[in-house]
Amino acid sequence: MQNTKCFLIAGSNCAENHPIAMRWINKARERGAKVIVVDPRFTRTASQADIFAQVRPGADIAYLSAIINYILENKLYDEEFVLNHTNALYKISKDFKFDDGLFSGFDPATKKYNTDSWGYQLDAENKPILAESLDDPDCVFSKLKEHFSRYTLEVGADISGIPVEKIKEIADTFCNNKPGSILYALGMTQHTTGVQGIRCYAII
Repeated sequence: MQNTKCFLIAGSNCAENHPIAMRWINKARERGAKVIVVDPRFTRTASQADIFAQVRPGADIAYLSAIINYILENKLYDEEFVLNHTNALYKISKDFKFDDGLFSGFDPATKKYNTDSWGYQLDAENKPILAESLDDPDCVFSKLKEHFSRYTLEVGADISGIPVEKIKEIADTFCNNKPGSILYALGMTQHTTGVQGIRCYAII
C-alpha cells in the first residue's frame, strides 16, 4: 500500500476502523499519493482526503458506473492489460441480451436466471472464440461498453448526488496516478446491491 499512487476509499472509514492500514496510506501520502474518499459522512478518513465526495447512501453504483463509462469512452484503460490478461476479446453468445433492466434467461415466475445464454461462442474444440479487435460487437469489451453507456456523468450525478465535475475529477485522478488501490469495507458490501458495487470496483 505504501507504493500506491492513488487511493479510492469508499464504504470504509479506515482512519478509525483500520488504523494499521491507514498507517501505510499515510506513508504513501508522504510520497505524494492522492487520497479520494467517497462517503455519505465526513469522517476522520475524509478529513485527510485530497478529494472528498459526499454520496447519497446506497447510490454508489451510479457514480462508479459513470466512471467506468468515462474510462471506456476516453480510452483511459490499460489496453495491453485488457487485451492480454482479461476476457475482453472473447465473443459472447448471440443469444445474450440485456433489455429493460433484465438479462436474457430471466424467468418471471421463479424470479431466477437461466444463465445458458451468458456463455461464450465456442469453436469446434469447445474453446472460446476470440474477436480480432475490441471493436467487435460480440466481444465482452463491446458488451461492457454498451451496458455502461447509459451511465453518463450527468446520470451518475443525478442518482448519486455527486456533482458531474467531482465524478470526472475522481476518474481523472484515479486514472492518472497509477498504480491505484481501492479500499472498501462494510459500507459497500452490506447493501442488497453489494455484489454489483464490488464488481464495479473490479471493472475499474
